[in-house]
Amino acid sequence: MTQAFSSLPYHVDPADPRAPSVDQWRRMTPEEQARVVDMLPSELPIELWPPEGDVHRKAKESPVQALSAFFQRTGRKVYISSELPVYYPGERVIAPDVLAVMDVEPHERSRWVVQREGKGLDLVIEVHVAGDAHKDHVERVERYARLGILEYFVFDRARLRLHGYRLPEGARQYQPILPQRGRYPSHVLGLELSVEGDKLRAFAGTAALPDAGEMIAQLESSVNEVVAHKEEAERRADAEAERAAELERKLVLEAERAQQEAERAQQEAERASALERRLAQIEAELARLKQGR
Repeated sequence: MTQAFSSLPYHVDPADPRAPSVDQWRRMTPEEQARVVDMLPSELPIELWPPEGDVHRKAKESPVQALSAFFQRTGRKVYISSELPVYYPGERVIAPDVLAVMDVEPHERSRWVVQREGKGLDLVIEVHVAGDAHKDHVERVERYARLGILEYFVFDRARLRLHGYRLPEGARQYQPILPQRGRYPSHVLGLELSVEGDKLRAFAGTAALPDAGEMIAQLESSVNEVVAHKEEAERRADAEAERAAELERKLVLEAERAQQEAERAQQEAERASALERRLAQIEAELARLKQGR
């Protein structure tokens, strides 16, 4: 069963969806090309791409998250995706576990059509968990090289090993990437790849790029640290406020005592002044009496 639009000279077979050949694409109008792109499935039949379980899912999610966050932080436009249907001219569709295309707009897509995007994939990572390894280690090595994908890595999750391949300029056959100090340099990404524990890691210099879970843990740790500093600052502020209030109370008491002392001094001064006047009166009366004798 094929899918076609009236007056559109191209048919898509759902069991084997393919983009038009280069010649077919060139003969189409822009409107016809857009309609063909919409015809190409964005979801592939489960028979072609069966699910492979949580180990496989987590193994590919980690590099996708780490690489996406890294290039977003650095500001370089890099499209990172996982299991996205990719259509090369006239070829069977592929949906790599991890794919990267450099220097393109990283907006969301439902499919990658090479003719529409203007370029093919720059890097692919496949995760092998179980089953026949021939597909990842032989068939795809040959096919991805023929498609012109610059670098191809296979993460053998079961054996915790990494294999890398690079396409020399103008060639259609991969050469193995040799590890350096246990890491595989990716010229496409400008990073190094290595297996660390049960994860495929990307490194910028000596620093491993964190995945989403690790970034969340780091942020939570930073939040907890900020909260702890905030609480300590609040305790110090409360203590300073209490000391200031205590000092103010002491100053008020001192002021009250000073006021009381001043009032007592005033009273004593008034009493002394009254006594002095009384004494002057008595002395005057005494002098008068002495004169009258």
